Amino acid sequence: MTKKIYIIWIGWIGISAIARYYLHMWYEVFWSDMTNSELIEKLKKEWCDIIIWKDRNRITKDFEKIIYTEAVPENQEELQKAKELWLEIQTYPEALAKIANNKKLIAIAWTHWKSTTSSLTAITLKNSEFWVNAVIGTILKEFDWKNAHFSNSDYFVIEACEYKRSFLRYKPLIWAITNIDLDHLDYYKDLEDYISAFDDFINNIRVWWFAILNWNCPNSNKLSWKRKDINYIEIFDKYAVYTNTKQESEIITFPEINLKIPWEHILFDAHIAYIIAHMIWINDKEIIKSLEKYTWVWRRMEIIWETEWWNILMSDYGHHPTEISLTLKALKDQNPARPILAIFQPHQYSRTYELLEDFKTCFYDCDKLIIPNIYESRDTKENKEKINTQKLVDYIKHDNKLNWENFEKTLKEIEKWDKENSFWIILLQGAWNIDDLRHKIKTA
Repeated sequence: MTKKIYIIWIGWIGISAIARYYLHMWYEVFWSDMTNSELIEKLKKEWCDIIIWKDRNRITKDFEKIIYTEAVPENQEELQKAKELWLEIQTYPEALAKIANNKKLIAIAWTHWKSTTSSLTAITLKNSEFWVNAVIGTILKEFDWKNAHFSNSDYFVIEACEYKRSFLRYKPLIWAITNIDLDHLDYYKDLEDYISAFDDFINNIRVWWFAILNWNCPNSNKLSWKRKDINYIEIFDKYAVYTNTKQESEIITFPEINLKIPWEHILFDAHIAYIIAHMIWINDKEIIKSLEKYTWVWRRMEIIWETEWWNILMSDYGHHPTEISLTLKALKDQNPARPILAIFQPHQYSRTYELLEDFKTCFYDCDKLIIPNIYESRDTKENKEKINTQKLVDYIKHDNKLNWENFEKTLKEIEKWDKENSFWIILLQGAWNIDDLRHKIKTA
Protein backbone atom coordinates (compact mmCIF):
# COMPACT_ATOMS: atom_id res chain seq x y z
CA MET A 1 0.00 0.00 0.00
CA THR A 2 1.36 3.44 -0.96
CA LYS A 3 2.24 5.68 1.98
CA LYS A 4 0.62 9.11 2.18
CA ILE A 5 1.42 12.46 3.78
CA TYR A 6 -0.54 15.70 3.91
CA ILE A 7 1.06 19.14 3.98
CA ILE A 8 -0.81 22.25 5.07
CA TRP A 9 0.18 25.49 3.33
CA ILE A 10 2.60 23.77 0.96
CA GLY A 11 3.28 26.81 -1.22
CA TRP A 12 6.04 28.22 0.99
CA ILE A 13 9.44 27.72 -0.60
CA GLY A 14 10.97 25.67 2.23
CA ILE A 15 8.15 23.26 2.90
CA SER A 16 7.67 22.54 -0.80
CA ALA A 17 11.08 20.83 -0.64
CA ILE A 18 9.64 18.45 1.96
CA ALA A 19 6.96 17.49 -0.55
CA ARG A 20 9.65 16.79 -3.12
CA TYR A 21 11.55 14.62 -0.64
CA TYR A 22 8.51 12.43 -0.01
CA LEU A 23 7.77 12.22 -3.73
CA HIS A 24 11.35 11.05 -4.15
CA MET A 25 10.62 8.37 -1.51
CA TRP A 26 7.53 7.24 -3.50
CA TYR A 27 4.91 8.64 -1.16
CA GLU A 28 1.61 10.08 -2.33
CA VAL A 29 1.70 13.76 -1.35
CA PHE A 30 -1.43 15.79 -0.69
CA TRP A 31 -1.57 19.43 0.35
CA SER A 32 -3.54 22.60 0.69
CA ASP A 33 -2.75 26.29 0.51
CA MET A 34 -4.65 29.55 0.75
CA THR A 35 -3.54 30.96 -2.63
CA ASN A 36 -2.24 29.61 -5.91
CA SER A 37 1.24 30.40 -7.21
CA GLU A 38 3.76 29.52 -9.89
CA LEU A 39 5.47 27.23 -7.37
CA ILE A 40 2.24 25.35 -6.67
CA GLU A 41 1.46 24.95 -10.36
CA LYS A 42 4.88 23.38 -10.88
CA LEU A 43 4.35 21.00 -7.95
CA LYS A 44 1.03 19.90 -9.46
CA LYS A 45 2.95 18.75 -12.52
CA GLU A 46 5.17 16.68 -10.20
CA TRP A 47 2.12 14.61 -9.16
CA CYS A 48 1.11 16.32 -5.93
CA ASP A 49 -2.62 16.36 -5.17
CA ILE A 50 -3.41 19.97 -4.24
CA ILE A 51 -6.40 22.09 -3.35
CA ILE A 52 -6.48 25.86 -3.03
CA TRP A 53 -8.22 26.58 0.26
CA LYS A 54 -8.81 23.88 2.90
CA ASP A 55 -10.98 20.83 3.50
CA ARG A 56 -11.01 18.97 6.84
CA ASN A 57 -12.72 16.01 5.14
CA ARG A 58 -9.49 15.27 3.27
CA ILE A 59 -7.74 14.47 6.56
CA THR A 60 -8.19 10.76 7.31
CA LYS A 61 -6.39 7.98 9.18
CA ASP A 62 -4.82 6.93 5.88
CA PHE A 63 -2.12 9.57 6.29
CA GLU A 64 1.17 8.59 7.93
CA LYS A 65 1.78 12.17 9.04
CA ILE A 66 0.62 15.76 8.67
CA ILE A 67 3.23 18.48 8.11
CA TYR A 68 2.51 22.19 8.38
CA THR A 69 4.29 25.52 8.34
CA GLU A 70 4.56 27.42 11.61
CA ALA A 71 2.55 30.22 10.04
CA VAL A 72 -0.57 28.03 10.13
CA PRO A 73 -2.84 29.06 13.04
CA GLU A 74 -3.52 26.40 15.68
CA ASN A 75 -7.26 26.52 14.95
CA GLN A 76 -6.84 25.78 11.22
CA GLU A 77 -9.50 23.16 10.46
CA GLU A 78 -7.28 20.57 8.75
CA LEU A 79 -4.76 20.76 11.58
CA GLN A 80 -7.57 20.40 14.12
CA LYS A 81 -8.91 17.30 12.32
CA ALA A 82 -5.43 15.73 12.38
CA LYS A 83 -5.30 16.26 16.15
CA GLU A 84 -8.74 14.73 16.57
CA LEU A 85 -7.56 11.61 14.71
CA TRP A 86 -4.33 11.44 16.76
CA LEU A 87 -2.23 11.52 13.59
CA GLU A 88 1.50 12.23 13.74
CA ILE A 89 1.93 15.99 13.25
CA GLN A 90 5.19 17.77 12.43
CA THR A 91 6.13 21.39 11.81
CA TYR A 92 8.35 22.10 8.82
CA PRO A 93 11.59 22.25 10.90
CA GLU A 94 10.62 19.05 12.73
CA ALA A 95 10.01 17.29 9.41
CA LEU A 96 13.29 18.56 7.94
CA ALA A 97 15.22 17.51 11.07
CA LYS A 98 13.73 14.02 10.83
CA ILE A 99 14.97 13.76 7.25
CA ALA A 100 18.39 15.42 7.57
CA ASN A 101 19.73 14.55 11.03
CA ASN A 102 20.61 10.99 10.05
CA LYS A 103 22.93 12.33 7.34
CA LYS A 104 26.24 14.21 7.47
CA LEU A 105 24.44 17.49 7.93
CA ILE A 106 25.82 20.88 6.85
CA ALA A 107 23.68 23.73 8.22
CA ILE A 108 23.87 27.27 6.90
CA ALA A 109 22.33 29.52 9.56
CA TRP A 110 22.60 33.26 9.86
CA THR A 111 20.56 36.40 9.33
CA HIS A 112 21.44 37.26 5.71
CA TRP A 113 22.26 35.39 2.48
CA LYS A 114 21.59 31.87 3.70
CA SER A 115 20.22 30.86 0.29
CA THR A 116 23.24 32.08 -1.69
CA THR A 117 25.76 30.34 0.55
CA SER A 118 23.63 27.18 0.77
CA SER A 119 23.34 27.13 -3.03
CA LEU A 120 27.08 27.55 -3.56
CA THR A 121 27.83 24.81 -1.02
CA ALA A 122 25.25 22.38 -2.37
CA ILE A 123 26.33 22.85 -5.99
CA THR A 124 29.98 22.28 -5.06
CA LEU A 125 29.16 19.01 -3.29
CA LYS A 126 26.78 17.90 -6.05
CA ASN A 127 29.60 18.24 -8.60
CA SER A 128 32.03 16.26 -6.44
CA GLU A 129 32.42 12.53 -5.82
CA PHE A 130 30.38 12.93 -2.63
CA TRP A 131 27.16 14.13 -4.32
CA VAL A 132 24.61 15.82 -2.08
CA ASN A 133 21.11 16.06 -0.68
CA ALA A 134 19.92 19.62 -0.26
CA VAL A 135 16.98 21.76 0.78
CA ILE A 136 17.49 25.38 -0.28
CA GLY A 137 15.30 28.46 0.16
CA THR A 138 15.43 29.33 -3.52
CA ILE A 139 15.29 27.73 -6.99
CA LEU A 140 18.45 26.51 -8.74
CA LYS A 141 18.88 25.63 -12.39
CA GLU A 142 21.45 23.03 -11.21
CA PHE A 143 18.57 21.29 -9.38
CA ASP A 144 16.38 21.14 -12.49
CA TRP A 145 14.78 24.48 -11.55
CA LYS A 146 13.75 23.20 -8.12
CA ASN A 147 14.66 24.09 -4.54
CA ALA A 148 15.75 20.60 -3.51
CA HIS A 149 17.96 17.75 -4.66
CA PHE A 150 18.04 14.17 -3.35
CA SER A 151 20.51 11.37 -4.01
CA ASN A 152 22.30 8.49 -2.29
CA SER A 153 24.84 10.90 -0.80
CA ASP A 154 25.76 10.81 2.89
CA TYR A 155 25.82 14.64 2.91
CA PHE A 156 22.86 16.94 3.39
CA VAL A 157 22.96 20.75 3.01
CA ILE A 158 20.15 22.83 4.53
CA GLU A 159 19.25 26.38 5.42
CA ALA A 160 18.62 26.38 9.15
CA CYS A 161 16.16 29.17 9.96
CA GLU A 162 16.48 30.88 13.34
CA TYR A 163 12.82 31.96 13.58
CA LYS A 164 11.30 30.69 16.88
CA ARG A 165 14.63 28.90 17.50
CA SER A 166 13.54 26.25 15.01
CA PHE A 167 17.14 25.53 13.98
CA LEU A 168 17.78 24.00 17.40
CA ARG A 169 16.23 20.79 16.03
CA TYR A 170 19.20 20.20 13.70
CA LYS A 171 22.37 18.26 14.60
CA PRO A 172 25.01 19.26 12.04
CA LEU A 173 28.59 18.21 11.45
CA ILE A 174 29.33 21.67 10.07
CA TRP A 175 27.61 24.91 10.97
CA ALA A 176 28.33 28.14 9.09
CA ILE A 177 27.36 31.45 10.68
CA THR A 178 28.73 34.61 9.08
CA ASN A 179 26.49 37.37 10.36
CA ILE A 180 24.05 37.96 13.18
CA ASP A 181 21.85 41.00 12.63
CA LEU A 182 18.75 41.48 14.77
CA ASP A 183 15.58 40.19 13.10
CA HIS A 184 12.25 38.46 13.87
CA LEU A 185 11.33 40.86 16.64
CA ASP A 186 7.82 39.41 16.67
CA TYR A 187 9.47 36.52 18.53
CA TYR A 188 12.84 37.63 19.95
CA LYS A 189 12.90 40.23 22.73
CA ASP A 190 16.12 42.00 21.76
CA LEU A 191 19.60 41.43 20.30
CA GLU A 192 20.78 39.57 23.41
CA ASP A 193 17.87 37.15 23.12
CA TYR A 194 18.53 36.76 19.38
CA ILE A 195 22.23 35.95 19.93
CA SER A 196 21.30 33.48 22.68
CA ALA A 197 19.55 31.30 20.08
CA PHE A 198 22.75 31.06 18.03
CA ASP A 199 24.67 30.45 21.24
CA ASP A 200 22.39 27.50 22.01
CA PHE A 201 22.83 26.14 18.50
CA ILE A 202 26.58 25.78 19.06
CA ASN A 203 25.72 22.92 21.43
CA ASN A 204 24.07 20.99 18.58
CA ILE A 205 27.26 20.60 16.53
CA ARG A 206 28.47 17.02 16.65
CA VAL A 207 31.64 16.38 18.65
CA TRP A 208 34.96 16.99 16.83
CA TRP A 209 33.31 18.78 13.90
CA PHE A 210 33.23 22.43 12.78
CA ALA A 211 31.77 25.83 13.65
CA ILE A 212 32.49 28.45 10.95
CA LEU A 213 32.32 32.06 12.16
CA ASN A 214 32.79 35.48 10.54
CA TRP A 215 35.49 37.20 12.58
CA ASN A 216 34.52 40.59 11.10
CA CYS A 217 31.04 40.36 12.61
CA PRO A 218 31.07 41.34 16.33
CA ASN A 219 27.90 39.38 17.07
CA SER A 220 29.20 36.30 15.29
CA ASN A 221 32.59 36.18 16.98
CA LYS A 222 30.92 36.28 20.40
CA LEU A 223 30.17 32.58 19.79
CA SER A 224 33.81 31.57 19.56
CA TRP A 225 35.17 28.94 21.96
CA LYS A 226 31.90 28.14 23.69
CA ARG A 227 32.94 24.49 23.36
CA LYS A 228 36.31 22.76 23.59
CA ASP A 229 35.32 19.56 21.76
CA ILE A 230 34.67 21.08 18.31
CA ASN A 231 36.93 22.82 15.80
CA TYR A 232 36.53 26.50 14.94
CA ILE A 233 37.15 28.22 11.63
CA GLU A 234 37.28 32.02 11.71
CA ILE A 235 36.66 33.70 8.35
CA PHE A 236 38.45 36.87 7.33
CA ASP A 237 38.31 38.56 3.91
CA LYS A 238 41.24 36.78 2.29
CA TYR A 239 41.96 33.87 4.60
CA ALA A 240 40.56 31.68 7.35
CA VAL A 241 42.08 30.55 10.65
CA TYR A 242 41.42 26.91 11.51
CA THR A 243 41.91 26.00 15.19
CA ASN A 244 41.43 22.41 16.32
CA THR A 245 40.42 21.05 19.72
CA LYS A 246 44.07 20.98 20.82
CA GLN A 247 44.24 24.76 20.23
CA GLU A 248 46.58 24.23 17.26
CA SER A 249 45.98 26.78 14.49
CA GLU A 250 46.74 27.10 10.81
CA ILE A 251 45.94 29.73 8.20
CA ILE A 252 44.04 28.71 5.09
CA THR A 253 44.45 31.25 2.29
CA PHE A 254 41.54 31.54 -0.11
CA PRO A 255 42.47 30.79 -3.72
CA GLU A 256 41.54 33.19 -6.51
CA ILE A 257 37.89 32.63 -7.43
CA ASN A 258 36.62 34.47 -10.51
CA LEU A 259 32.89 34.55 -9.95
CA LYS A 260 30.49 35.41 -12.75
CA ILE A 261 28.55 37.44 -10.15
CA PRO A 262 30.99 40.23 -9.26
CA TRP A 263 29.66 41.51 -5.91
CA GLU A 264 31.84 41.38 -2.81
CA HIS A 265 29.28 39.84 -0.48
CA ILE A 266 28.77 36.98 -2.97
CA LEU A 267 32.52 36.35 -2.96
CA PHE A 268 32.38 36.18 0.84
CA ASP A 269 29.64 33.54 0.54
CA ALA A 270 31.80 31.66 -1.96
CA HIS A 271 34.65 31.65 0.57
CA ILE A 272 32.33 29.97 3.09
CA ALA A 273 31.37 27.34 0.50
CA TYR A 274 35.06 26.86 -0.31
CA ILE A 275 35.98 26.26 3.35
CA ILE A 276 33.16 23.74 3.83
CA ALA A 277 34.20 21.77 0.74
CA HIS A 278 37.88 22.06 1.67
CA MET A 279 37.26 20.63 5.15
CA ILE A 280 35.56 17.53 3.74
CA TRP A 281 38.49 16.96 1.38
CA ILE A 282 37.11 18.02 -1.98
CA ASN A 283 39.91 18.87 -4.39
CA ASP A 284 40.58 22.63 -4.71
CA LYS A 285 40.36 22.55 -8.51
CA GLU A 286 36.93 20.92 -8.32
CA ILE A 287 35.75 23.47 -5.77
CA ILE A 288 36.91 26.47 -7.79
CA LYS A 289 35.45 25.04 -11.01
CA SER A 290 32.01 24.66 -9.39
CA LEU A 291 32.05 28.10 -7.78
CA GLU A 292 33.13 29.83 -10.98
CA LYS A 293 30.24 28.23 -12.91
CA TYR A 294 27.70 29.74 -10.52
CA THR A 295 25.58 32.28 -12.38
CA TRP A 296 22.03 32.53 -11.10
CA VAL A 297 19.67 31.99 -8.19
CA TRP A 298 15.96 32.78 -8.22
CA ARG A 299 15.14 36.08 -6.48
CA ARG A 300 18.72 36.71 -5.34
CA MET A 301 19.72 39.75 -7.43
CA GLU A 302 18.12 37.88 -10.32
CA ILE A 303 18.07 39.52 -13.75
CA ILE A 304 14.63 38.64 -15.13
CA TRP A 305 14.65 40.30 -18.55
CA GLU A 306 14.83 43.60 -20.40
CA THR A 307 11.50 45.42 -20.50
CA GLU A 308 9.72 46.77 -23.56
CA TRP A 309 11.50 50.08 -23.08
CA TRP A 310 15.04 48.77 -22.43
CA ASN A 311 14.99 48.85 -18.66
CA ILE A 312 16.53 45.87 -16.82
CA LEU A 313 13.98 44.14 -14.59
CA MET A 314 15.46 42.43 -11.51
CA SER A 315 14.10 40.65 -8.43
CA ASP A 316 15.62 40.24 -4.98
CA TYR A 317 14.29 38.57 -1.85
CA GLY A 318 16.10 40.87 0.58
CA HIS A 319 13.72 42.48 3.07
CA HIS A 320 15.95 43.39 6.02
CA PRO A 321 17.50 46.91 5.91
CA THR A 322 21.04 45.48 5.87
CA GLU A 323 20.23 43.31 2.85
CA ILE A 324 18.53 46.20 1.05
CA SER A 325 21.44 48.57 1.62
CA LEU A 326 24.10 46.12 0.41
CA THR A 327 22.06 45.04 -2.61
CA LEU A 328 21.46 48.61 -3.79
CA LYS A 329 25.10 49.56 -3.22
CA ALA A 330 26.28 46.53 -5.22
CA LEU A 331 23.93 47.41 -8.10
CA LYS A 332 25.02 51.04 -8.10
CA ASP A 333 28.73 50.16 -8.02
CA GLN A 334 28.32 47.69 -10.88
CA ASN A 335 26.01 49.89 -12.99
CA PRO A 336 27.01 53.52 -12.32
CA ALA A 337 25.40 54.80 -15.54
CA ARG A 338 21.98 53.27 -14.84
CA PRO A 339 19.60 54.88 -12.35
CA ILE A 340 17.74 52.48 -10.04
CA LEU A 341 14.00 52.29 -9.37
CA ALA A 342 13.44 50.23 -6.21
CA ILE A 343 9.93 48.84 -5.64
CA PHE A 344 10.10 47.54 -2.09
CA GLN A 345 7.45 45.55 -0.24
CA PRO A 346 8.10 45.37 3.52
CA HIS A 347 7.44 41.96 5.07
CA GLN A 348 5.35 42.13 8.28
CA TYR A 349 4.09 45.20 10.10
CA SER A 350 5.94 44.09 13.24
CA ARG A 351 9.34 43.84 11.51
CA THR A 352 8.78 47.16 9.74
CA TYR A 353 8.03 48.93 13.01
CA GLU A 354 10.85 47.35 15.01
CA LEU A 355 13.45 48.09 12.32
CA LEU A 356 12.06 51.50 11.39
CA GLU A 357 15.23 53.38 12.29
CA ASP A 358 17.29 51.10 10.01
CA PHE A 359 14.82 51.50 7.13
CA LYS A 360 15.27 55.27 7.38
CA THR A 361 18.59 55.34 5.49
CA CYS A 362 18.91 51.97 3.73
CA PHE A 363 17.61 53.23 0.34
CA TYR A 364 20.40 55.74 -0.20
CA ASP A 365 21.68 54.10 -3.41
CA CYS A 366 18.40 53.99 -5.34
CA ASP A 367 17.27 56.97 -7.42
CA LYS A 368 13.54 56.43 -7.04
CA LEU A 369 11.67 54.45 -4.36
CA ILE A 370 8.15 53.03 -4.41
CA ILE A 371 6.52 51.22 -1.50
CA PRO A 372 3.15 49.76 -2.62
CA ASN A 373 2.10 48.07 0.63
CA ILE A 374 3.27 46.21 3.72
CA TYR A 375 2.76 42.46 3.45
CA GLU A 376 0.82 41.11 6.42
CA SER A 377 2.12 37.91 8.05
CA ARG A 378 1.64 36.86 11.68
CA ASP A 379 0.72 40.47 12.50
CA THR A 380 -1.64 41.53 15.27
CA LYS A 381 -4.08 44.42 15.28
CA GLU A 382 -1.66 46.24 17.57
CA ASN A 383 1.18 45.76 15.04
CA LYS A 384 -0.93 47.32 12.28
CA GLU A 385 -1.90 50.28 14.42
CA LYS A 386 1.74 51.22 14.99
CA ILE A 387 2.81 51.47 11.35
CA ASN A 388 1.37 51.70 7.84
CA THR A 389 2.77 52.28 4.38
CA GLN A 390 2.42 56.06 4.40
CA LYS A 391 4.05 56.38 7.83
CA LEU A 392 6.99 54.29 6.57
CA VAL A 393 7.33 56.36 3.39
CA ASP A 394 7.24 59.58 5.42
CA TYR A 395 9.95 58.29 7.76
CA ILE A 396 12.37 57.09 5.09
CA LYS A 397 15.06 59.60 4.21
CA HIS A 398 14.90 59.86 0.41
CA ASP A 399 14.29 62.71 -2.05
CA ASN A 400 12.21 60.72 -4.57
CA LYS A 401 9.79 58.36 -2.82
CA LEU A 402 6.16 57.33 -3.35
CA ASN A 403 3.40 55.29 -1.77
CA TRP A 404 1.36 53.73 -4.59
CA GLU A 405 -1.09 52.08 -2.20
CA ASN A 406 -1.69 48.75 -3.93
CA PHE A 407 -0.43 46.38 -6.59
CA GLU A 408 -2.91 47.25 -9.33
CA LYS A 409 -2.17 50.95 -9.05
CA THR A 410 1.54 50.20 -8.86
CA LEU A 411 1.43 48.08 -12.01
CA LYS A 412 -0.42 50.76 -14.01
CA GLU A 413 2.01 53.43 -12.86
CA ILE A 414 5.02 51.26 -13.71
CA GLU A 415 3.70 50.56 -17.21
CA LYS A 416 3.20 54.29 -17.75
CA TRP A 417 6.55 55.11 -16.19
CA ASP A 418 8.37 52.42 -18.22
CA LYS A 419 7.24 54.02 -21.50
CA GLU A 420 8.57 57.40 -20.40
CA ASN A 421 11.96 56.18 -19.14
CA SER A 422 14.65 53.84 -20.40
CA PHE A 423 17.97 52.29 -19.37
CA TRP A 424 16.99 52.11 -15.70
CA ILE A 425 17.25 49.11 -13.38
CA ILE A 426 13.81 48.23 -11.99
CA LEU A 427 14.29 46.21 -8.81
CA LEU A 428 11.41 44.25 -7.27
CA GLN A 429 12.49 43.76 -3.68
CA GLY A 430 10.86 41.97 -0.75
CA ALA A 431 10.04 38.54 0.64
CA TRP A 432 6.56 37.98 -0.67
CA ASN A 433 4.24 38.69 -3.62
CA ILE A 434 6.03 41.80 -4.93
CA ASP A 435 7.71 39.31 -7.29
CA ASP A 436 4.34 38.66 -8.98
CA LEU A 437 4.84 41.93 -10.85
CA ARG A 438 7.51 40.22 -12.96
CA HIS A 439 4.75 38.44 -14.92
CA LYS A 440 2.97 41.71 -15.69
CA ILE A 441 5.81 43.95 -16.83
CA LYS A 442 6.30 43.48 -20.56
CA THR A 443 9.52 42.12 -22.03
CA ALA A 444 11.33 43.69 -24.95
